[in-house]
Amino acid sequence: MARARSIARGILAAAYALAGAAHLMRPAGFVAITPHWVPAPETVIALTGLAELAGAAGLMISRTRPAAGIGLALYAFCVWPANFNHALNDIPLGGAHLSWWYHGPRLVVQPLIIWWALWASGITDWPIRRRR
Repeated sequence: MARARSIARGILAAAYALAGAAHLMRPAGFVAITPHWVPAPETVIALTGLAELAGAAGLMISRTRPAAGIGLALYAFCVWPANFNHALNDIPLGGAHLSWWYHGPRLVVQPLIIWWALWASGITDWPIRRRR
């Protein structure tokens, strides 16, 4: 299980590093899907990009791994409203309207991403139990 967790951690860290860089380098799409009640969306998007980069790095350092896992799980939970906003308000990105073939799986996968951060960081073994 240690090898699987290490691979999962590397994939998740890479995904969050790419997403963090995208938030910083091309924020317009992220700002567009940010719910209207979020104050200073440009600043929030920049901060979330930095949080993703910090979380990705933290996953790769054993001492900071648990905190990074919890932080990334909370982050994934907190950005879920933006995904709902994007889907329910049919907000185009780059002029393209994405169908429910995109939005449906994206919304359903969010809890898996939350679990993945917790499992890859060693916070939980659920539902995979070690044999004793």
